Amino acid sequence: MALFTRFSDHGLRMQIALVFGALVIALAVLLSLAFGELLKHRIQRDAGDSLQAVAENAGTLLATGLKRSSLEAEVLASAEMVWSKGLDSPEAQHMLARSQAMQPANVWIGAADAQGVVRNATGGLLLGQSVAQRPWFQRGLQEVHVGDVHAAQLLESLLPPTASGEPYRFVDFAAPIRIGPTTVGVLGIHGSWEWTREVLEGLTPPTSEESAVELFIFDRQGQLILAPRRHGSTLQAAGQRLPLGAIINNNRDGGRLQTAVVPWLDGKRYLTAATQLQPRNAASDLGWRIVARQPVELAFAEADRTVRMALLIGLTAALLASALAWMAARRLSEDLYALADAASAVEAGQPGSDIPAMHSNREVRQLSQALGRMTHRLLAAREAMEATVRLRTLELEAANRALDLQARTDALTGLLNRRGFETQMAFALALARRSTRPLSLIAVDVDHFKRVNDTYGHEAGDEVLRRLARTLEMRLRGSDVIARLGGEEFVALLPDTDLEGARAIAQALVTATAQQQDPVVGTITVSAGVASMRGAQDSGSALLRRGDMALYEAKGQGRNRVCVES
Repeated sequence: MALFTRFSDHGLRMQIALVFGALVIALAVLLSLAFGELLKHRIQRDAGDSLQAVAENAGTLLATGLKRSSLEAEVLASAEMVWSKGLDSPEAQHMLARSQAMQPANVWIGAADAQGVVRNATGGLLLGQSVAQRPWFQRGLQEVHVGDVHAAQLLESLLPPTASGEPYRFVDFAAPIRIGPTTVGVLGIHGSWEWTREVLEGLTPPTSEESAVELFIFDRQGQLILAPRRHGSTLQAAGQRLPLGAIINNNRDGGRLQTAVVPWLDGKRYLTAATQLQPRNAASDLGWRIVARQPVELAFAEADRTVRMALLIGLTAALLASALAWMAARRLSEDLYALADAASAVEAGQPGSDIPAMHSNREVRQLSQALGRMTHRLLAAREAMEATVRLRTLELEAANRALDLQARTDALTGLLNRRGFETQMAFALALARRSTRPLSLIAVDVDHFKRVNDTYGHEAGDEVLRRLARTLEMRLRGSDVIARLGGEEFVALLPDTDLEGARAIAQALVTATAQQQDPVVGTITVSAGVASMRGAQDSGSALLRRGDMALYEAKGQGRNRVCVES
């Protein structure tokens, strides 16, 4: 009652200013919070989508790497021509050493006989020792096997300390070595777990120090098996498991990907995105869960700033409206009703709704214009935020395209495909130009390959291509670049080799191929064309074209021969 009495002591202008000012402030705060919350929800959703994309990309790379390593074990184990000379033959030793040189993450590659005794290994490690009780050997006797991460056992004392000082941990890959129908041993690969850390660190955004995006891996049972170095020991000591409430997205049901804010054992709450590792083959289905997290205060920082900005704009407009209300005395109630109705329509999001311009007097007109500008600025802020979201979407699409470009390997032979070869050729040409050293190319094509497919079937044709790929790998140097360009056409790039040297190598390849006997097809011959770089201005396409022309000339002269560019 006393408050009402003090209010009634004021004049009409003051009463109108107080009432109208309070109404406009409430309206401005309501509109600001409504728009701010709408934008906050959108930004939070986009932050979750961005975090989920990081986890999905990490899962894609890990699945591809596991498949590649399992295929590598399978391809090495299927080199029947090498293993037929003995598991401990120099050829087998050379093949293992060369494979390790191409994949340094493979810390140990070895071959054990059917009784589990190591007969060949890179670096001579574990030679003569028994691995019969190791899971990778037991499973590898039956099929291609990919084992979950585990600590080093037999190799721990034989390997130099890791760069980080942490104990060795491996992911095992194994495949049966068969000569005909008989399993004579197991090919085993111990891949360093550090490879997985490098993959995750490579996918962490460049601004990770500011955004604090972190990636983790949990196994099928929910145990933490990989964490950033600065948190790994702390979380593992605390017994961190897959956080309760984390939503595992598997990308199979086509539904919307979801993220959640969950607590971790370090006492903080994080925006958490998780995905199930999608295996590229049955052997690499390890059930890993890739989890990306970001502190809530950082993930939603932009959303909080947007709400504060919207509220500040609303309060500023409200203060301006209160000042103008001081002068409003006539027809103020009608204008207030009109403004209130318009504000309710804007708040409800009705199409075409806006704050109308009032013309009853200058003050009311200024007030309506101020509220209109405030609404337009909030709408403009929302449009700007949507543009930012679209830009981030484009950046994510560009990142996915960059991941697609990493598929540069021919699935049938394990060699480079055309895309991968072109990249290596560009590098080799640049190096040859800078060092003024020779560079040669050999184009190889299987003779009468269509007849092989028509007569014996495509499976026999595929085996012929794989056999030729293995012959090229065994006959050429580790520094040479070998690729399958398509169909039955192969190419080899020979650094530091002149035209005559390349011709001799090509002739040796042709002769070696003709001397082999395929168990199904019989004798297979190839034709080869040789070309060499002619100077600093010579291009890769011109070099490849001249090699193809020489190859066609060899075909025209009767096949099973080598022709050199004219």
